[in-house]
Amino acid sequence: MLLAGDIGGTKTLIALLEPLRSGADQTVTLKTIRQQKYVSKDYPSLDRVVADFLAGGTGPQPVVQAACFGVAGAIHDGRCRATNLPWSMDERDLARVVGCDRGRVKLLNDVEASAYGMLFLSPGDLVDLNPAALDMGQGNIAVVAAGTGLGESILYWDGKRHHPVASEGGHCSFAPQSEREVELWRHLRAKFNGHVSYERILSGQGFSDLFDFLAQSGGYTVTPALDQALAPLAGDTGKRNALITEFGLKKDDPLCREALGLFLSIYGAEAGNMALKCVARGGVYLAGGIAPKMRDAFALGTFLEGLMAKGRFATMLSGTRVRLALNQEAGLIGSGYYALNHLAG
Repeated sequence: MLLAGDIGGTKTLIALLEPLRSGADQTVTLKTIRQQKYVSKDYPSLDRVVADFLAGGTGPQPVVQAACFGVAGAIHDGRCRATNLPWSMDERDLARVVGCDRGRVKLLNDVEASAYGMLFLSPGDLVDLNPAALDMGQGNIAVVAAGTGLGESILYWDGKRHHPVASEGGHCSFAPQSEREVELWRHLRAKFNGHVSYERILSGQGFSDLFDFLAQSGGYTVTPALDQALAPLAGDTGKRNALITEFGLKKDDPLCREALGLFLSIYGAEAGNMALKCVARGGVYLAGGIAPKMRDAFALGTFLEGLMAKGRFATMLSGTRVRLALNQEAGLIGSGYYALNHLAG
């Protein structure tokens, strides 16, 4: 048996998994034996959550061969202090709770776990965004995940298998590519008193700030219908962003449509940056919660335009496979398969 976890500030998912071989090539897949969701703030530590989970099934406590947990926070020497929880996690303590060797328990950054999970999603969980993509064979993969923040990771290909590599690339400096984006940079630089990262734009709050910038720029009119619909949502960024997306796609509101197009153009530009930095012959994957909600907006074409606008390297990027991940449990899936492929052997 394997144990996998996806630990966030709001909820924690824990799953008990069983490897199964099938087909002529004896491909190994993971079957979920039991999965449970916990309210993170109700527990003093991850150790307590894991202990409760292992004791909560029917019959004797399972014998766990390996365990991996994706956590929102930086990992150093097997230890992590959660970003949005008062939890300090240590692989040594977790190994004692799980009941297996220290070397078979791993804490992964949550974006690393989600990135690794991209490799094991079903075809129905992935949407191909580049119709001109070419088969470049195996290679490094760039993963860019826009959500509450901007997570980035690289799946390094060693010639036999992929390894997730942590990154804080979302905090790199935003590079404007047009006069409009220069104006946006100036607007955000004043708002944040200096440095403007890609995360300041490519996140839930960033999309809302981008919309406000366009609305204040004088180039667009906030229609009475849009103004009335937005008024009661001032304190709810998620619902506000959803309404802007709806008005842009279903009601063809020029301001909302421009906000979507500009957001996706900048998202594409940063995805292209990541693809160049790791020579992503294995493709680019879009994870996180924002892109699936904007799925129809990719038809505007600005994402691919932004991705390919790389001068002399535009030709290389024009053939890059780009996939949008729809499955929001990629972190749990990635943790499970990391335990299988890197810890249990």
